[in-house]
Formats: sequence, structure tokens, C-alpha cells
Amino acid sequence: MSSTASGTTSTSSGTWRNWAGNVTARPVREVTPASVDELSAAVRQAAEDGLRVKAVGTGHSFTSAAATDGVLIRPQLLTGIRGIDRDAMTVTVEAGTPLKRLNMALAREGLSLTNMGDIMEQTVSGATSTGTHGTGRESASIAVQIKGLELVTADGSVLTCSENGTAEERAILAAARIGIGALGIVTAITFAVEPLFLLTAREEPMAFDRVLAEFDELWAENEHFEFYWFPHTGNTNTKRNNRSAGPEKPIPPLSGWFEDEFLSNGVFQVANWVGRAVPATVPTIARISSRALSARTYTDIPYKVFTSPRRVRFVEMEYAVPRAALVDTLRELKAMVDRSPLRVSFPVEVRTAPADDITLSTASGRDSAYVAVHMFKGTPYRAYFTAAERIFTAHEGRPHWGKVHTRDADYFSGVYPRFGEFTALRDRLDPDRRFQNDYLRRVLGP
Repeated sequence: MSSTASGTTSTSSGTWRNWAGNVTARPVREVTPASVDELSAAVRQAAEDGLRVKAVGTGHSFTSAAATDGVLIRPQLLTGIRGIDRDAMTVTVEAGTPLKRLNMALAREGLSLTNMGDIMEQTVSGATSTGTHGTGRESASIAVQIKGLELVTADGSVLTCSENGTAEERAILAAARIGIGALGIVTAITFAVEPLFLLTAREEPMAFDRVLAEFDELWAENEHFEFYWFPHTGNTNTKRNNRSAGPEKPIPPLSGWFEDEFLSNGVFQVANWVGRAVPATVPTIARISSRALSARTYTDIPYKVFTSPRRVRFVEMEYAVPRAALVDTLRELKAMVDRSPLRVSFPVEVRTAPADDITLSTASGRDSAYVAVHMFKGTPYRAYFTAAERIFTAHEGRPHWGKVHTRDADYFSGVYPRFGEFTALRDRLDPDRRFQNDYLRRVLGP
């Protein structure tokens, strides 16, 4: 191992695995730069050596978007807040900063992101580059909140772009906010922020048929609505988050531990072990699981409401379909599970997002609903995901860039009207495909 300043380069790299364990890679070397200059030097050195380059965060993607047999960049030294502009209401943060650290730091400053996904272990660059999103009537994707980016491009130069910049910068930003690592390595992100606010969460069980019958009303009446359907049952758990004047009424620590850790993680982990060993028990486990969590209402700051611990490991596929197609999509998914021999122990997660203007956002140009299917780590998932994907693609679904799917560039050119804009920009910024890997070759073309 060699080091430059406080960065490190490892030439005896081992095998890299993602969080779910379904993707592995053996890079030639790993680099942990301590500055943007060191990162630029690592990209230039890779070019001299004829090697591809990829950056990897915490490995929460289920695809091989970050896998490489060349140089693997680890950004964990590129962390922290560079600056807060209270006049512009923005925060600029280093790309390797975990969302959890950003959320906590913003809260200490009396600030918050407008919306976020349901976990916060990822780095800010990993989460935004793959299109991580929450649920929302007016706001969902984390990337929509990006006002500026800094990235190292294929020749090692540093490119900055912002929505207040030149036409060229704005065009790059429109694509690079969700760039899947194809345009360069993101080194800093400027997010819009707002004064810290409170959310009241209302969680309650609801029948599957009722949720579908009332879905349009539930979506329209709540700033953030989502639900989980338990396959093999007619049961869901719903969650509505709306802004509140207060006062704060957080979940009491004991009941929070019991429901979020003991039931949602501990007991659920054991139940999945049983289901994996004896698949015939899964429908019974699903019925018990769907009734385990009781209704509750609480009020807290955003990241404590939007996010939850996820300690039970799984593999996931998620597609965005037009919001108007959601009810039909879910009815078809339930009918498929009911008539099949599949045994699905994980709930199906349903969220929404408004249309946005990011080139490769799954909500680009259309109001969207997300349907996420999961299988417990170590359980065969291909039959379930293949059947689900057939339903999703029949509705012109767009898969999450960081979750399992089998689609390719030909498919994406049909479901993304601005797909050609992105690939043309990629041709300009990375003509030699320094940031290429097998995944990008499949989803974007050679």
C-alpha cells in the first residue's frame, strides 16, 4: 500500500462486495483520495495505465453500477460540509458524506432537505447518482434538490455546473444529477435546503383492496403517502407524512425499539430465516407479519420520520410506472403471486413521485408510482423478479438504476424521451469510456 498525503492507494486489492452480497468485483487497485486533486491524479494515472475507473459508496446498489476490474475509488475521506449559504438556502457537501451525517449536521444548523428516501446509510453521491427517492405528492427524488455539482471528468479535470451557470452548465447538471457514474466522479454536491420543520406520521393497517380503491384520494390528501403490501395476504401497512405546527411527539424510546428494532428487524429476520428454510411457512408468516405492527402517530423532525433502520438484508427490484397505471400494476402483481407457487416473505413497497426534468430520472417527464419487490438475502429471487418485471415493463416501467433489472439501452431509448441527450453528453465528456463497466455498457450502450 502506498499513500499520498492522507490518501491511500492499495495495489493488493481484495474482492469488493455490495451490501446485499449479490455483486462482487476484483479491482486492480483501490484508491482512497483525501482531496479532489488526489482524485484527479488517480483518474489521470488510470488513463496512463489503460484502466477503467469507478467510484463506490456504501454498496447499497443491487446492480453492478459501481463494479470495476480497474481502479476503484473509495470516497470516504471526501466527507463533510464545505459550506452553508443561508441567503441562497443551500448546503455544499463532499460526495462521500453519508446521508445520515448530512441529515444530522443540517438538523443541528436548524436546516433540512425537503424530502429523502427511507434509508440514510448511502453516500450523498451514491444515492443521487442512482436516483434514490422517497415518496411525495410534490417532491420525491433527492436529486431534484441538487442545485450544483462538482465532478472529475475523464481527463482528470474538475468540472463545476450549477443551475445559475451557463447554458452548457445547466445542460450538464440536468443529466449529471442522476448520472449513474457515467459522466464523471462526483466530488461535491450543492443541495437546496429549508428551515427545519416537523412532520406528523400516521401509520395504520389498511386492506389492500381499500388502499387501491382510495389510492387517488390518499395520494391527493397527503404530502407523502406510501404503503407496504404483504404478499399472500390482503393486508397493507400505510404511512402518511404531513407537515405539522407541532409540538414534537417522538416515538417513545421503548416502543420505538420494540416496533422498529425488535419487530421490524429482529423478529422479521428470524421469520425470514424460517421462511427460507421452510418455504411452505411463508404465507402464514406473512399473515402474522402483516398484523404485527399496530397503528401509531408521532411528530418529529424530517429524517427521523422519513427514514428507518434496515438491518435485514435483501435483494430488490423497483420500477417506476406512470402513476395512472399503479392500481392495474398492483392488481396484476397480486394475481400473479396468488396463482404462482412463489413464496414471498418480504412486503411490496409502493411510493410516488411527481414528474421532474432530470434526463434519466425514473420520474422524468411523468408523474410516477414506484413498486418495489424484495426477497430475503440467500433466497432464490429470479422467478419472482422475472414475473414482476414482465408486469412492470408492460406498463412502460422504468427500473431504478441501482436495483436489479434486466433492461438494456434499446429498452431505455424507448421509455426515456431524452435518452439520446444523455448518451450524447456522455460521448462528449467520456469519449474513451474511462468510466465504463459492464453495467453501463448494457444500459447506455457501448
